Amino acid sequence: MEKILKIFTKESGSIGQAAFLLGCLTLLSQILALFRDRSIAHFIGPSPSLDAYYAAFRVPDLIFICVASLASITVIIPFLVARMDGDKVTDSARKYLNDIFSVFFFLMIAVALVAFFLIPNLISFIAPGLDPLYQAKVIMLSRIMLLSPILLGLSNLFGTVTQLFRKFFIYSLSPVFYNLGIIIGVLFLYPIFGIYGLALGVVLGAFLHFIIQALASHGSGFTPKLSFSPNFKDIKSVALTSLPRTLGLAFNNIALIFIIAMASFLKSGSISIFNFSFNLQSVPLNIIGISYAVAAFPTLAKSFGSGKKEEFKKHLKEASRAIVFWSLPVIFLFIVLRAQIVRVILGSGSFSWDDTRLVAACLAIFSISILAQGMITLLSRSYYATGNTKRPLFVNLSCSILIIILAYLFTHLFQNVLFFRFFIESLLKVDGISGTEVLMLPLAYSVGTILNFILHWVFVKKDFIPNESFITKTFFQSLGASFFLGVTAYVSLNILSTVFGTTTFWGVFLQGFISGILGIIVAVIVLYLLKSEELKDLVQTFTTKFWRAKVIAPSQEGL
Repeated sequence: MEKILKIFTKESGSIGQAAFLLGCLTLLSQILALFRDRSIAHFIGPSPSLDAYYAAFRVPDLIFICVASLASITVIIPFLVARMDGDKVTDSARKYLNDIFSVFFFLMIAVALVAFFLIPNLISFIAPGLDPLYQAKVIMLSRIMLLSPILLGLSNLFGTVTQLFRKFFIYSLSPVFYNLGIIIGVLFLYPIFGIYGLALGVVLGAFLHFIIQALASHGSGFTPKLSFSPNFKDIKSVALTSLPRTLGLAFNNIALIFIIAMASFLKSGSISIFNFSFNLQSVPLNIIGISYAVAAFPTLAKSFGSGKKEEFKKHLKEASRAIVFWSLPVIFLFIVLRAQIVRVILGSGSFSWDDTRLVAACLAIFSISILAQGMITLLSRSYYATGNTKRPLFVNLSCSILIIILAYLFTHLFQNVLFFRFFIESLLKVDGISGTEVLMLPLAYSVGTILNFILHWVFVKKDFIPNESFITKTFFQSLGASFFLGVTAYVSLNILSTVFGTTTFWGVFLQGFISGILGIIVAVIVLYLLKSEELKDLVQTFTTKFWRAKVIAPSQEGL
């Protein structure tokens, strides 16, 4: 085991190598997440009970983001390293971690207890449109899930030690165990406890997430303990440093709370439809955008802190071009193959063909903002790396408010302007299905997110890279290759549908898989003919030992 772990502790200077390794590790947890959603879709499907389950996440998630993320790994580690003697744990470092652990442990418990009693009063904000019977279920499910932010918060603190001793592979396994716990809840607890079994599965997943970090931390000889005389000056420093990032995450979560509240007034199952499609579009975002942003952040911070402005710009350009290069083909693939993707991943049991068409349409709308979401994660971190936290805070707050306003306006427009409704339904091939109003929610989210990216981009250009164009070439090369990818995949779908049919799992899978592979091959050929630098970098990354890259794994707020 020691030899295996050493594989993951070597250092590499390439952002591409680190991002590629993070993407591979993230892929494992995303596969489990897809299996989790397939299990939920198969046994339950979009329904009032599942709507209550997804709505119940909102308060626990907000608590985790607002409290636990204040003790962020990326913030604590530099403070902790400064108190250590090389790799040797000092009493100062141990005291510092114990203080952080104690204060945030009691704070999370206190906030969770307050939320436990306040949730009945918050239900009118979380899911006002649900039937009183299902509102009662939301209350009970939320109360059960309140254990989750406590366990995940503690796991994050123990994960600080795991990262400090460079055992990020173990740290990256935590989301796998989290999803495994939810799957156990679906397969074994749901048949016994009904929808409450899913909430128990979430708690089990959070416990597994916590226990693997606790054991790894203990194995490193650095186990946090309760401290009854904490240094509040140190606590204040951590909280103030983490606050901008925490608020940014909180704004997005609050926007999602309003969207879920609006979905509760729509057709039964709308909350479930929204969440299924949101989870699917998050897969490429986590693998591409977040991996590159996380890999680039330490390098950006180090370059700026050393006064190497040109090096800072070089790394920012490199990461930006990589996100553009990967994201555009994914957007075209997801739009063209949306029905095949949804049907293969979710389409069984209680998940009907109408459900497939609605989730596929929502996925297509979400997909247009995948590039924007990935770039926001990078560009906001470029500001955090320089210590300027006001700019991304202002942009995130403004666009979160805009998403809420757009969700209301688009829904109102869809319900009252027949031409607009028929255009959207025909474009996304969902005409004749009830409940299409839900499409306006991902549309509002995507439009608000794209505007968020544009504002970030304008400010980054102004503040860091004035009068320079550095993604234009990559953008048009990737866009051109993606266009041919989309055309090839679309033509292949129509041809292969007569060969494999669309009524069986393997028929749909082979139709989508072969079409996707042919599209990717054509895109690679186009990129080669265009002499894409990013394609050359990708080949070079494959020929190096990218698995030896030393990185800090991303925080788990996105669970």
